Amino acid sequence: MSVEMRRSSTSAVPIKNIERELICPICKELFTHPLILPCQHSICHKCVRELLMQNHEDSFDAGSECSLPGSPRSRVPSPSMERLDRLVRSGSISSPGWRRGSVTPRVTTIPCPGCQHDIDLGERGISMLFRNFTLESIVERYRQAARAAIAIMCNICKPPQQQEATKSCMDCKASYCNECFKLHHPWGTPKAQHEYVGPTTNFRPKVLMCPEHEMEKVNMYCEVCRRPVCHLCKLGGSHANHKVTSMSSAYKILKEKLAKSIHYLISKEDQVRTQITELELLINQTQENGHLAERRANEHFERLFETLQERKSEMLRSIEQSRDRRLDQFKAQVEEYQGMLENSGLVGYAQEVLKETDQSCFVQTAKQLHVRIQKATESLRTFHPAADPCFDEFVLDTSREETLIKEMCFGGVPDPPLIDLSQSRVYNEASICWRLSDDHLPTDHHVLEYRRIGGPSQSPSQEDGEDSGVWRATDRVHGPSTVVFDLDPDSLYSFRVRSCRNSMFSPYSPEVTFHTPPAPAFGFLFSDKCGCSTERLILNKRRDTVESVAGMAFLLGAERVQTGSYIGLDYIIGDTGISQGRHYWAFKVEPYSYMVKVGVASDSKLLEWFHNPRDTSSPRYDHDSGHDSGSEDTCYELSQPFTLLTLGMGKLFIPKASSSSSVSTANAASGDPSNRVLPMPQRMGVCLDYDACRVYFYDADTMRCLYERQVDCSGIMYPAFGLMGSGKVQLEEFITAKRLTF
Repeated sequence: MSVEMRRSSTSAVPIKNIERELICPICKELFTHPLILPCQHSICHKCVRELLMQNHEDSFDAGSECSLPGSPRSRVPSPSMERLDRLVRSGSISSPGWRRGSVTPRVTTIPCPGCQHDIDLGERGISMLFRNFTLESIVERYRQAARAAIAIMCNICKPPQQQEATKSCMDCKASYCNECFKLHHPWGTPKAQHEYVGPTTNFRPKVLMCPEHEMEKVNMYCEVCRRPVCHLCKLGGSHANHKVTSMSSAYKILKEKLAKSIHYLISKEDQVRTQITELELLINQTQENGHLAERRANEHFERLFETLQERKSEMLRSIEQSRDRRLDQFKAQVEEYQGMLENSGLVGYAQEVLKETDQSCFVQTAKQLHVRIQKATESLRTFHPAADPCFDEFVLDTSREETLIKEMCFGGVPDPPLIDLSQSRVYNEASICWRLSDDHLPTDHHVLEYRRIGGPSQSPSQEDGEDSGVWRATDRVHGPSTVVFDLDPDSLYSFRVRSCRNSMFSPYSPEVTFHTPPAPAFGFLFSDKCGCSTERLILNKRRDTVESVAGMAFLLGAERVQTGSYIGLDYIIGDTGISQGRHYWAFKVEPYSYMVKVGVASDSKLLEWFHNPRDTSSPRYDHDSGHDSGSEDTCYELSQPFTLLTLGMGKLFIPKASSSSSVSTANAASGDPSNRVLPMPQRMGVCLDYDACRVYFYDADTMRCLYERQVDCSGIMYPAFGLMGSGKVQLEEFITAKRLTF
């Protein structure tokens, strides 16, 4: 008992220091039955269900699973995990927001709160996720360490004699005191072989089962998906062409890597502590500098306020003086006009003067009085106010000053954004995306600039021309991407972007260079009406992705073939044909694909393929199969009505060229098979010059021509794809965007 207490006390010290690692990013509480997402982040089981319900609120039947008001967490039922597992395994429940037979399509995509990526849970939804039993155990140990005074009681003893548990049986899923454990696990019986641990409330299954094949144990590790799988997943499931290792090997490798990483961190403990001290000093400096900046800002604004107050007082004083002066002028004018009234003022005085009878005295006084009367009469005829009642000269136009104040920058110069090469695509139009800096301060807008810096088709005179090297700017962009139109084909363009905040621009981002294709982009989707085998090819709803699954139909086809290594290719074409001009399209072939043929074919050849899929006119018997396995020594003949290039297993195979063929690339002309096997590009591009009867294959990232040859363009040419075994082809969004808008 004392030894066990010592163990718990020594393990409780470090376990309390890892609370931040045990908090769910959704509910901000300790993990409860955490599930592992495909991106390897963990979320509580309830939180995953809540995310699904939030994403499917429009199609969610409020009465199907939750009817209680309150917070999102209060709406979720909380049965035991064992019962939930049984329901999920039996298919009685599925993803929230979808019911069997519902007309609303089930979508099982949720945003991961850890990496912000959209996670597709697939058709089986939550049931495809593994429980993170290791994390559950650590959380349980943390809970026990946090509530050391609260003991786990025996589940067999009855109060008031209930004893503290000393063991927990993982098979019985119960906790026992010493006496009850001996009683229920007698020596010499099968129960004596049960696995027992220290007292716990976290009972996990002894064997991890495959969520896709419920009765199979996981015994392998998929290195592509980074998750445990069973042997059925490897044989014919979604991991058929993935690289897998044994569970023991994965356990050993991962444990060694983790142990080495932990050992390295522990060996650098002094360095970590030094850096923590430096960070603490930086925190103190930040606090001090922040207070200093506040004081200085207050001083600057106080000076501004004082200056404004002085100018305000001066202006108000000037207005007051002008007002008093004008009022005096108006009052004097009023008194003057009041004197023109009868029996008052000047008129009254003149009336009294008229009463004078002495001629000499009258003349002496009336001369001056007559001048005043004439002036009054003249002012009456041409009335003018003595002053201007308007104060327009005191109206201030402060718009410029207000603009200057509003444009005062207090956030500093923003950091430059970075152009995202993985998301940007350049054709005859360029879709440029960028990532914002991590300073978490909003920006007002962005400005993208681009220039042509040359290309294979550019002459020296053009390089010295007006457009060469001159940066052209787009309009203000308020998002993280924009589209540039009217780019020249087969040219090099350089792009850069900068952000603006409070009229202050960031430095330019590092320049990135893209090579435009040799022809405008050709928009099309996969055709679901012409020759597409719905048994072996899976076409998504947008018709921009086709996938070939090596399932039972593939095995049945193999049984019917007794000779040769060819079983047959399943072909699919674009829904739009080409009858003139130059056109370019790009796509991605998944690296795990067994065999994928890409290229062009005429309408006459397509009819032959689709109507005679099993005779010798099938492309698998043609001289241009393109799959250079080492035993195939045939070559392309001149002017075939189709050209197909073979990709598979992460490789690209350049066909051999006969002496009469019009074929370019040194690899094709070489007789060494190793020179004709290249790594598969991440993105493939195809350019068809219908008028010149020539087709080109490119690495779409670098626009390097991998292979070109002559092709017979006597009919309508279609983009053609052939798949055998497991494989997947996805058209680029730019290629499909124009078609999807109609």
